[in-house]
Amino acid sequence: MSATKTSTTCVGIPFPIVKLNRWVLLVGISTAIIIQQPIITTLLFFIILSAVVFGKTGSLIYIIGARIFAKQNETAPTEDPRLMRFNNSIAAILLGGAQIAFLAGATLTGWILSGFVAIAATVALSGFCFGCFLFYQFNLQRFKLFGNQQAKQEKS
Repeated sequence: MSATKTSTTCVGIPFPIVKLNRWVLLVGISTAIIIQQPIITTLLFFIILSAVVFGKTGSLIYIIGARIFAKQNETAPTEDPRLMRFNNSIAAILLGGAQIAFLAGATLTGWILSGFVAIAATVALSGFCFGCFLFYQFNLQRFKLFGNQQAKQEKS
């Protein structure tokens, strides 16, 4: 299952920026593990947390990617911003857990939690977005439990 490609308008997140986000996580965490520097995962945590809290306007990766890939972004397929925020939320939770583990002296646990994010980024770069799969399942189960609440709210 690949990332959701919705349209070529600027409403979504252009796919080059999505890939940049994955590469930043993969390279950053891999570097942190190799040189055994948890501070790198701390920086990644705050970068991703900012994107989760403020969306693309608060995402350093989005801001940089919008400039670096300006030409490509004009015609690139896009990803639903909700999906990107969901994926970044999972990464932020895992990296936040890693920070707690590092502070508690459980470094192995911290590296394992960080490693999960790097593995998910690697798998996503290879063509299967695990976070996208979880997002789909989450929405499917929510629909089964509650029906189409959005449609009901729009009618009111």
